[in-house]
Amino acid sequence: MLDATDTRLLSALQKDAHLTAHQLGELLNLSASQAGRRRQRLEAEGYITGYTARLDPRKLGLQVQGFIQVHLGTHGPEQSASFARMVNVRPEITSAWTMTGEADYLLHVFCDDLSALNSLLHQVILPHPAVARVQSQIVMDQLKRDAPLPT
Repeated sequence: MLDATDTRLLSALQKDAHLTAHQLGELLNLSASQAGRRRQRLEAEGYITGYTARLDPRKLGLQVQGFIQVHLGTHGPEQSASFARMVNVRPEITSAWTMTGEADYLLHVFCDDLSALNSLLHQVILPHPAVARVQSQIVMDQLKRDAPLPT
């Protein structure tokens, strides 16, 4: 169970994962060792699944961000597993979800340019044997960056 101090700790770490036990202790009115133990417990219990750096896609040359809705022509365990394998080996596909509604999958992609997006669509995704059709949307601007989860 999470208490109010745990949720405040999680909220602080989502904003800055570099916070030391000493800094967390100051924020939470705990000793550094108490804050460190709480952090370790939340990691061990799976509330904290890892730490990453947020990179600027444009500085990396990734000029096109998009979403691709994928509609399968055939549904079954083999097709789903094969599609999932393809998704997991493509670095341009940064996130993928199975969906309710018309589309079966929603993919979040980052590509160098429109030509690279076109290649991803026409040489990788559409030729997959389970895929019937795709619909893509290019992101014009991102109004809100991926935000911390509500705690």
